[in-house]
Amino acid sequence: MNQTLLQRIAAGDLAAVQECIDRYGGLVWSLARRFLAGQADAEDAVQDVFIELWKSAARYDPDVAAEATFVAMIARRRLIDRRRRISRQIESGPTVPVEEIDVPGQADQVQAVETSDEAALAAEALGSLRPEQQRILRLSVYDGWSHQKIADHLQMPLGTVKTHVRRGLIRVRELLAQRQAEQREAAP
Repeated sequence: MNQTLLQRIAAGDLAAVQECIDRYGGLVWSLARRFLAGQADAEDAVQDVFIELWKSAARYDPDVAAEATFVAMIARRRLIDRRRRISRQIESGPTVPVEEIDVPGQADQVQAVETSDEAALAAEALGSLRPEQQRILRLSVYDGWSHQKIADHLQMPLGTVKTHVRRGLIRVRELLAQRQAEQREAAP
């Protein structure tokens, strides 16, 4: 049986580390840019995410989720933690010199164009979900709310929120895979 990249990393395969960066670097970078305002923060966060991936690689189970889903979950958690830490620092006073405030440049625009097709597909897939699932996924993925916070806010049982998130993500993944397959077949 072929091992996934994360399984190879967990087994100590150094070549898999670079393959993982090559394969998932764009995904992690786009999430970091979405979660964080500054270029330097995003760069640091991407490094933190990959370090966490190396540490967590042994926990990955391909029977539970796709590898990209696992990577995105680790990235999201690390980015939410970083954003919360930055928010606490901002509340306690400014710590970032004006010179370090990032202005988006051409590289950011190129990255945005590359991810826009994927984002459009994901938005379309999300839009096809039931309204309740859409709302819960938006609070979880876009706003970074914990399942408990969503349950409290929407006055729903925690298990129901978790089920909506899980089923919604599974459905979005299925729809994305279907659309990508259709696009590959339509390509010349």
